[in-house]
Amino acid sequence: MRIANRFSIAVHILSLLGTFEGEAQTSEWMAGSIGVNPVIVRNVTGMLRRAGLINTQQGAAGAQIARPLKKITLLDVFKAVETEEKLFSMHENPNPACRVGSRIQSVLEAEFIASQEAMETRLSKTTMETVVRNLEKKAV
Repeated sequence: MRIANRFSIAVHILSLLGTFEGEAQTSEWMAGSIGVNPVIVRNVTGMLRRAGLINTQQGAAGAQIARPLKKITLLDVFKAVETEEKLFSMHENPNPACRVGSRIQSVLEAEFIASQEAMETRLSKTTMETVVRNLEKKAV
């Protein structure tokens, strides 16, 4: 019951492409950095490609960023790879005969919407260029 790790994998992929721009970026090579199976990398890169964030080619050419990193926000990445974009959802069958069960959805709905909006606002303010720049600052 958490955001799937596809989002962090997608950010990792874009960070690799931005850091090693111009070099061959195969799914096997990226999988070695991420620590996952290359099939997972291919699935996530397919989602990024369909969203217009990267271009891919089979073989040694691998993947390349489709637009400048400063024009790709974390919200763009999130929306590209998360199939369920809602951060929170209600459990399905609260008891309508219970005074809590009958009201819990209406009480939590506003909180869930506000939290979703806050997350999206925050992600929209951070670009992949910033992520890559911060990674370079952290380099030892």
